[in-house]
Amino acid sequence: MDIQFFKYQGAGNDFILIDHRVSPLQNISYERIEQLCDRRFGIGADGLMFLTTHDEYDFEMHYYNADGKPGSMCGNGGRCIVAFAKHLGIIDRDTNFLAVDGPHYAKISEDGNWVDLQMIDIDTINRDGDAFVLNTGSPHYVAQMENLEDYDVFHNGQAIRNNDTYKEKGINVNFVEDKGDYLFVRTFERGVEDETYACGTGVTAVALSMAQHKNLSGHIKTPVKVLGGDLSIEFDYNGKEFTHVFLCGPAEKVFEGQVSI
Repeated sequence: MDIQFFKYQGAGNDFILIDHRVSPLQNISYERIEQLCDRRFGIGADGLMFLTTHDEYDFEMHYYNADGKPGSMCGNGGRCIVAFAKHLGIIDRDTNFLAVDGPHYAKISEDGNWVDLQMIDIDTINRDGDAFVLNTGSPHYVAQMENLEDYDVFHNGQAIRNNDTYKEKGINVNFVEDKGDYLFVRTFERGVEDETYACGTGVTAVALSMAQHKNLSGHIKTPVKVLGGDLSIEFDYNGKEFTHVFLCGPAEKVFEGQVSI
């Protein structure tokens, strides 16, 4: 069986997208999803998403990690599926859709290449030593670093993700260096089990953690640089709760094709 797929990327975080409203695909195995995401033996991606219909929302997002297993919320994936929905003609300039962590609002540029995605509100940030631990739709560990360009993110991130505290459920590990006018972030992602070029829920977690660390409040806009480009996080913080949290950045179609399932 041949099915149509689309490849999208958001700041280097890349995804396979399938319009499941028309696809005859049913009950695909986790092993097959893993193979499709493989960069040598498949299409290659950090994850795979199905777009399906929903009675109360414009569409529903179903996300799978590169290891083939169902994932928690993916921020850059959410931005890419919004761009995909615009490409399909489901939405125009804004949308309300459903993801694994609940409803999301998003707005998209007229040309369809820039998406501002509203994330969940956050009222709890925990500590693990000097690191921050919080859930922005996915669980994240945030550690401040110096000389992050030269840091061994893969081995150190892998060690934290698999330590006794986090091994069972896994955690995404973010390292951040404050560059003054922007934050530089590198992330080791669970499910991909490698460093990725960007992580949307990760940079969101970093921006919120650093705002708390710096005792900032009010409406805050935080520029972030990742290996795959530039993102921006905007939110309101009253010293206790983060609200109106938006992950903003590019979401672009790379190519489309057919694959045999």
